[in-house]
Amino acid sequence: MDLAFLHPLYEHPGPWASVYVDTSRPAESTPHERALTARALARDLAGQGADEPTCRAVRTAVAELAHTPEPYGRALFARAGEVVLDPPLAAAPPGSSAHWAPLPHTAPLLDLADEDPVCVVAYIDRRGAEFELRGALGSRDADAVTGTQWPLHRTTSADWSVRHFQLRVENTWDHNAAEIADALAVCQEETGADLVVLVGEERERRAVRERLPHRLRGRVAEAPHGLGGRLLDRDVERIRAEHVHQRAAEELERFLAARAPDEEGRTGAVEGVPAVIQAVREHRIDELLICPDAPDARREVWIGEAPDRVAIRRRDLEALGERHARPARADDALLRAAAETGAVAVSVTVATADEVPTGGVGALLRWE
Repeated sequence: MDLAFLHPLYEHPGPWASVYVDTSRPAESTPHERALTARALARDLAGQGADEPTCRAVRTAVAELAHTPEPYGRALFARAGEVVLDPPLAAAPPGSSAHWAPLPHTAPLLDLADEDPVCVVAYIDRRGAEFELRGALGSRDADAVTGTQWPLHRTTSADWSVRHFQLRVENTWDHNAAEIADALAVCQEETGADLVVLVGEERERRAVRERLPHRLRGRVAEAPHGLGGRLLDRDVERIRAEHVHQRAAEELERFLAARAPDEEGRTGAVEGVPAVIQAVREHRIDELLICPDAPDARREVWIGEAPDRVAIRRRDLEALGERHARPARADDALLRAAAETGAVAVSVTVATADEVPTGGVGALLRWE
């Protein structure tokens, strides 16, 4: 996950109210039920010490979700009487919850949200393609490509002139596939979509996929067809879930391989909260791996004003001259550091017990 969308949270000091609202259950979509949820979450925050203006801002924002079509849920991050960021969720949280802490509780977003939950679905045939943007809030037509229309179909004769005609058919297919791939690359770049889904016959899908730029190779999924020629929402969600699972597994594989020393004796990965904190202070985090349910992800660490001021013990920060050390969850402190140093993060919830980084926290390193 690209963490750039979290920057507004780290431009202001805490403490922060972090609220995750489940809107996936139809009974809770009514204004009355949503108002009850809003009041309950505000009371929970107040009980944790949140100020009244912030509780009021959260209560109002949650109540207003009754008038907004949210199929899964919404996260709300508020401070000083203002909701600063409210990203939609791409998966339903395990119930609504509220947290009051020095840092925004962003770790659940690794499993529940996507910084840009949009994919481009390309419906491909030999004549061209139609593009559709699909996201959590619905779909819309994006673009269309009309390629060369003739010749498109082969014959079965062995005559030389017919074979020449068949070569022209092959050239037409190649030309149209290249045009579709070019237009699809532009559409993905303009929309920032995180996944491209190719729908059509296997030959046409392959022809387009082979011509897509290298930067998209890891973002492409395929589907043979959809009901009435279109993919259903559940098909898109299944493809997206499979893609996310595959990407997480690939990143975990990279991490496991990087733990072995290279020819110079350097390792490309570290694991465990103390080692990752040390890498944070040295500005060497390239990718942060977190298992949100792991005990060490919730352990208490100490943070300072700067994102790289993180330590296991308070006295370690004070030794660095930090005068405003505060306790925070390890996962939230490390995510702040990753976001502010341009690193990305990935949830390794999919990992098996013998693959999880020590304590559920690890990092791939940069050495340059």
